[in-house]
Amino acid sequence: MAKETGTARLESACEPIAERMGYELVDICIDREPTGKYLRFYIDKDEGVTLDDCEAFHKAVRALADTVDYDFMEVSSPGIDRPLKKDRDFERNLGSEIEVKLFRAIDGTKVLTGVLAGLDGGNIVIDTAEGRTLIPRKDAALVRPVVDMEGIEDVDLSGDDEEQ
Repeated sequence: MAKETGTARLESACEPIAERMGYELVDICIDREPTGKYLRFYIDKDEGVTLDDCEAFHKAVRALADTVDYDFMEVSSPGIDRPLKKDRDFERNLGSEIEVKLFRAIDGTKVLTGVLAGLDGGNIVIDTAEGRTLIPRKDAALVRPVVDMEGIEDVDLSGDDEEQ
């Protein structure tokens, strides 16, 4: 079978596998890095993704992944600042603060922050300090939630439970 450079067919084949395993297939991408081409799968589930989840999904899709050209394959969680790509991502984040990075500046800015009010046709609707703003979805390079780290207690990563 000839290898293809795109991931659309791979995504179509892997999505039902992810669903059967209880995961949501968030994204598949191929990133070129100095060490080679990385095929990256991003999976999620309500209670969070574990290393065992990543390993199980990796094993389940390994044979299908051979239909694309890559050097290394990774499976991971999309992270706390998971990009909003699909309509259901926007629905989950209604009322949340988001950041929209644009391909081209609008009114002199390439980054807009506001509260997600919804989708209106082909537009992302956010409420900013300046008022309601409609951003053509095709003009958004990246849309993601704003993560508020304020108030998070310092975490001791040393493994030492004793106070010093």
